[in-house]
Amino acid sequence: MDGTGLLLLHGCFAAPIDGRYVGKYAQFWSEVTALDTWDRHGYLYSASDPAAEHWRVVYFLMGYNLNDMMRISESEQRWDLLGIGHVFKAWGWLNLTVLQGQIIVSQAFDTSRKTFDYDSQEYVYGEIIKQLDLAITNLQRTDGKVDAAYIGANDIIYNGNREKWLKFAYGLKAMALNHFSNKTTYNPDAIIDAVNKSFASNADDAKFKYTGLANASKNYLSPDRGNFTSVRQTNFFLKTLNGTQFNGVVDPRLRRLIFPATDGGFYGGEATFAVPTTGNTAPKTIWGTNNVSGIDLPGNYVFNAKSSVPWMTYAQLQFIKAEAAFRKGDKPTALAAYKNGISAHIDFVNTANAEAANSAITAITATEKTAFLSSAAIPTDANNLKLGDIMLQKYIAQWGWAFNEAWTDLRRYHYTDLEPGSTTDQVFRGFQIPDQSRLATANQGKPVYRIRPRYNSEWVWNLETLKKIGGDKDSYHTDIMWIFEKN
Repeated sequence: MDGTGLLLLHGCFAAPIDGRYVGKYAQFWSEVTALDTWDRHGYLYSASDPAAEHWRVVYFLMGYNLNDMMRISESEQRWDLLGIGHVFKAWGWLNLTVLQGQIIVSQAFDTSRKTFDYDSQEYVYGEIIKQLDLAITNLQRTDGKVDAAYIGANDIIYNGNREKWLKFAYGLKAMALNHFSNKTTYNPDAIIDAVNKSFASNADDAKFKYTGLANASKNYLSPDRGNFTSVRQTNFFLKTLNGTQFNGVVDPRLRRLIFPATDGGFYGGEATFAVPTTGNTAPKTIWGTNNVSGIDLPGNYVFNAKSSVPWMTYAQLQFIKAEAAFRKGDKPTALAAYKNGISAHIDFVNTANAEAANSAITAITATEKTAFLSSAAIPTDANNLKLGDIMLQKYIAQWGWAFNEAWTDLRRYHYTDLEPGSTTDQVFRGFQIPDQSRLATANQGKPVYRIRPRYNSEWVWNLETLKKIGGDKDSYHTDIMWIFEKN
């Protein structure tokens, strides 16, 4: 594997590696022991570089390798490969900035420098859109040495299919534009247009297929790797499925995403509080085991050693479209996209579980799916659709893999923003920031909004520049990013 394949591999590993920590901020899961640092919205800033894999991928693993790939592609008129390179650039900057805010872009690969200045997040988002527009322009070209077979030799996402990469570029653009929901420049029409030019069905989903042949080629989320043995799903996530947040209707995805405890019930943890690991009501691991990981355990959903783990899905994009349409005031379009997203994710769950081949998991039947889509959980009148409905269903569709986008959604709504027109209901119904007394001391009572730049890069080699943006402050991780500020 080389070229495009290695770049894809680096990108696919970055999200779950940092997801060990971001998943706790987003309350996908919480640690079984009380007062875990990350459950408390805290951080560990040390030479071991926790939550710094995206930084390492963007600047070191992709870094000059990506620059060289793009330079050679342009010189050889391989416009499709160049377009993919621009997609990688945008993907890297987007994922890094939503984690850390200001990052180094304009000086990142200036070999004449030994220290590097941070760019504003506003500048970074401008560069992301620029890269995606360049990606779209190049991926639309069919002249020169555009060659699906040449790219397909190392393309482990789309096997050289230029048109699918073009759809991916539009999808990533829609996602980036939707992050501007707190800005006066937010443009629902541009977002909807980009989604409409993106994925048409689950068949377009961007997924990385792990081979499971050796440890390095096994899914980082799987029991074989053992990276998530000590976490359990949160009550917040559980209650999006067990009827609590959707008019008492139990979602058929519940028992296909979460394993029941020994007594047959479903339980979750509360961030910063201990979760029982023994007894009939103790929640299982995300693989359905009792406190153990191990080689060749089956897992389920996207948690098997050989699972196909997504980068972006049709369901995810439909919820982005639904949110944009809702905010525009076009509720019929919002409801249609909302239903498409739920339907698509139910199908996605079935496909993922079929691939995992865990005999304990049955497929969601057509009858179950139809019953849920026609139940009280789903509005029939577009005027009854709530923004919170859209965001919670998107959260369900992203649980377990889309760590950065899920945490971004929560922060866009400042964790506990109210539903439009409501004085009591949150957009993210049921989400609770840990009590101030249980937040990390350095937070000074505030929730987390960013991750610090990588210790072994910035604290060791670029500290004076880091100080210019306040990155040396103990509470820097609680500073609200520009993209989440209302203006």
